Order: sequence, then structure tokens, then C-alpha cells
Amino acid sequence: MTQHSKNWTLKPGAMTLADLRAVWAAPVKLILAAEAYPVIEASAAAVQAIVAKGDAAYGINTGFGLLAKTRIPDEKLEQLQRNLILSHSVGTGELLSDAVVRLIMLMKIGSLARGFSGVRPLIVDTLIALYNAGIMPAIPAKGSVGASGDLAPLSHMTLAMLGVGDVRVNGKLMPAPEALAQAGIAPVVLAAKEGLALINGTQVSNALTLHGLFMAERLLEAAMVTGALSLDAAKGSDAPFDVRVHAVRGQPGQILAAQMYRQLVAHSAIRASHLEGDERVQDPYSLRCQPQVMGACLDLIGNVGRTLLIEANAVTDNPLIFQDGPDGQAEIVSGGNFHAEPVAFAADTLALAIAEIGALAERRIALLIDATLSGLPPFLVRDPGVNSGFMIAHVTAAALASENKSLAHPASVDSLPTSANQEDHVSMATFAGRRLDDMAHNTAVIVGIELLAAAQGIDFHRPLKTSPHLEHVHHQLRQKVPFFDADRFFAPDIEAAKQMVLRGELSSTCKNLFAPLYA
Repeated sequence: MTQHSKNWTLKPGAMTLADLRAVWAAPVKLILAAEAYPVIEASAAAVQAIVAKGDAAYGINTGFGLLAKTRIPDEKLEQLQRNLILSHSVGTGELLSDAVVRLIMLMKIGSLARGFSGVRPLIVDTLIALYNAGIMPAIPAKGSVGASGDLAPLSHMTLAMLGVGDVRVNGKLMPAPEALAQAGIAPVVLAAKEGLALINGTQVSNALTLHGLFMAERLLEAAMVTGALSLDAAKGSDAPFDVRVHAVRGQPGQILAAQMYRQLVAHSAIRASHLEGDERVQDPYSLRCQPQVMGACLDLIGNVGRTLLIEANAVTDNPLIFQDGPDGQAEIVSGGNFHAEPVAFAADTLALAIAEIGALAERRIALLIDATLSGLPPFLVRDPGVNSGFMIAHVTAAALASENKSLAHPASVDSLPTSANQEDHVSMATFAGRRLDDMAHNTAVIVGIELLAAAQGIDFHRPLKTSPHLEHVHHQLRQKVPFFDADRFFAPDIEAAKQMVLRGELSSTCKNLFAPLYA
């Protein structure tokens, strides 16, 4: 997908993670590459030829799932597709965010436009028109097991194309017919195969996991910054970041993480103040082993990104239309690309990384409030006893870190058969991806509390300064949250720090330092 001023030209099968990240972050105007249309038209023509020939073909003129043996008369094919969408729109729970819905629509457009799904250009163009008009289908978050496609949520997406149900425009719910009329978009009547092509696929599972991935990237950056800040607040050593230590192990994420930590703490006056005469021989693991832990998280996040990018560009509906069949004729092949096991595994490993980022940050908070380890005032406040300081803020961090342990339990190892045992093994990828948002918000709070605690520790070392990078972060925080001189209503401070983490503000002035994360 290529950006042209305010427009983005989508080239099916060629999206990058940067493209997906940009669509997740903000709306853009989509234009489909002109070369996509001939292959879409050829695929649609192949479906019409199959209908005209009269042979039974799954999803085109048969029922679905266990009803695949039921032959549907030609005059009922449009009704079949409409009924499919209405009957499968059974989602429940909160609506997916606009950011996630944008990703779902983008990936569905890209998948259909590759020309293996048998839909008319009208279907792709209608989805693009909805997207560009800011009409976000109201998609409930729950109701998919991540196999046979994300049937229920994608049916809710398709309802909007039919002019049925609700949509969200500028954050407000409104009836789909009204939104389409205002945008000048005509509701579609689905032809053979089109309903099934729209609701088969892994786009919802993948969008939810991409959302978790992009959140995890921000958490990783923020936690490396707060971890470096905690190191200086506790007067820890930067010797464990020595390039030679990590080179002899050879783990690429660890090597890269150590490089980033070296840059984050470089030229710290606090570090220079205890280079000699420090009685401590080694720091606790939560300070000393940051490159090892965060580097492993970095590697996991990178692997997840590669899997999700492949899936974002993939064709995952069923059946598929291939133009290279016997005698040069189009052939319809029934397969199982809708099974979201790769996404489920990716989401489960991403959950491990998000949980560990938070777990390590929680340990550093515990270290900072413990005067015997940090050398700082107990609970990071003057006059402890009268003031509780960061005592219960740490309890909140511990509660959320513990909650993440339960949420990190793999979803992919579970399976409940559906469709009268026709669909007898499923991935649970949709839940695997959906739970990442809760985990990411938990970890953002933990890292936000560490930011507050580490900045408090830095203040106790004044007039000495930390590194230039970290001084800037400290200054950003103090613009929003003052020094904790005595007990006060603390929740707003924690929320402010959390939002700094989620918005990527901790790394905003040193993006070049973190650029290798996205190489």
C-alpha cells in the first residue's frame, strides 16, 4: 500500500507492517490499485460459469457446513447468501474499536482483491466506499472460535453492506440504512459465493492480534525507558549492558536491547557519581537482566509481526477459485485457510511478551520502594509513616501483573467442536487476540507506575542529572504530574502516566534509537 498525499493505494498482497500500523493509528483514504480489477472480474466470471454449468459447488449453490450436501436452486442463490449473513450475525459483547474495524475492513478488501474469492468488483468497491466514508460496521467482540473463519463478526461487518443493523460514524451509533444514504452508497444484493467469501477468513482474529502487537511495541519502548530510569534512580550499574557480554551469547534481541539501554543511560551524571566506591557488587535481576528479558520479548514481538503480516496479505476464505485448473479452466477448490492456528499461536506468544514486560516492571517498582535495595526513602516519600507514598501503587501493579499471568494462559490449546462436529477442531484465535487489549492496558498501568516511581527516585538525587534522553522523559512527566511530596489523590497521576505510555510519549524524542525494532 503506497501513500499518495492524502490517499493510500492498496496493492493486494503487498501490505507492510508500517501500512497496517498507519491504518490502525488513524483513518486514511483507500484507493485500490487498478491492476487488481481484471483478476477480481475474472474470478467473479468463473463463479458465474460454475452456476451456469449447474454442477454442485460448495458455497456457490449448496448449503454450508454440515448442510453442504443440500443443493440450492439457482433462483434462491441470492436469498441463500443474504440468509447466510443474517443467520450468522450472532455476535455479542462490546463493539470492536474503530481502529480494529479499520484493520478488519482493510485486510478483507485486500484478500478479496487478490482474485481468488469469486466476488464482483462491486463488493470490493462497496467495502472501500464504506471505509472511506468513515462508516464503521458495529461488530460485537465475542462469538468466533477462529475456524471456518471469523464467521459471526465478519457477518456483522457484512450487514452494513446490506444496509442492515447499526454502524458507527464519528464514534456515534446510527442505523446502517441512514449512514449509507447520507454517504450515497447503495446497499448491495449478494450474488452466488459472495456472502461466504465475505465472512470466511481470519481478518478479525488477525486485526485483534495486530492491535495487540502495536500496543506491545509501545509497551516495549516505554518499559525500556522506564527500566533505564529505574536503573539510575536505584544507582544501578550499566556494566551489565557491556557489548561483550551479549555478543558471547549471540541472541539478537538481547544484543539489540543492550545497545538501546547503553544509549538510554549514556552521559548520566548520577551514574558517574558512583562509578567508584560503590559497595554493591551486582544489581538485582530486574535491573541487571533487562537486556536478556526485554531482548527475548523483542524477538517474540518480531516473530509475531512476521506471522501477522503474512496473514494480513493472505487469502483465507473458502472455497477458492483458481484459474489454472485442468484444460485451462477455472477450478474451485475447497480447503481450510480459514483455520486461524497461525494467528492463535502468534497471539499466545505475544501474550507472554506483554505479561513479561509488565512482570519485570513490577519487580523494579518493588525494588525502588524498598529502601534496603534502592537506597531511596521508604516508599519513595518524605516522612514515611505519616505518608504511605508508593506503597499501594505498587499493590496495584502487583495485582495487574498477577492478572496478566492468568490472561497469558494459551488459548490455542483449547478447542470445542462446532457445526455438528463438521468443524471438529478450532483455533480460538479470536479470543487469543481479543484478550491482548486487556493485558496491554494492565501492563501500561504497571509501566506508568514505574515511570512515576523512577522519576521520584531521580528527584531524590538532585541536583545530579540522569542522561539527556531520560531527563527529557522526566521533564515530560513533570509537565503533567508534580513531585510526590506528600500523600494525595494518586489515581489521576497513574492515569496520566498510563496515557503517556499508550501514546508512545516516552520514546517520542528518541525514535531513531528504537528504529531497529521496526527494521
